[in-house]
Amino acid sequence: MMIGQYNYNLDPKKRLTIPTKFRGDLNDGAVLTKGVDGCLFLYPKKQWEDLAEKISSQPYITQSNVRSISREIIAQATDVNLDSLGRILVPDYLKEHAHLDKKIVVVGLYNRAEIWDEEEWKKYNDNNETKMKEITEGLKELGI
Repeated sequence: MMIGQYNYNLDPKKRLTIPTKFRGDLNDGAVLTKGVDGCLFLYPKKQWEDLAEKISSQPYITQSNVRSISREIIAQATDVNLDSLGRILVPDYLKEHAHLDKKIVVVGLYNRAEIWDEEEWKKYNDNNETKMKEITEGLKELGI
């Protein structure tokens, strides 16, 4: 289970330390891909396979949203492995997508993690702070 928020630095070789608490979920491999809202998604291999299978089983030819998500999420994905120090290598194209500089925030969202540039994470949170009432009201519709 990946929960919490952790601050790290991206080193000059584009390696990012993954929180110790997350590493057990990623020991069997992980997938890093474009996320939404300006972040990256980091999935344990099993969760990634489940997600990719669900997307791939949809009618690709007739649904433009399936084609788009396939191109943005699946085609942009890369396998990553933790090194002996618990770091992953972030490819240039994903680093650019998320505007990653040096200061990074790794956010646990139960079955995946998001990787944010620290300034982008602050902007996102500041923007959502004003929307929290609307967001929590929307949870009622989900039965939460």
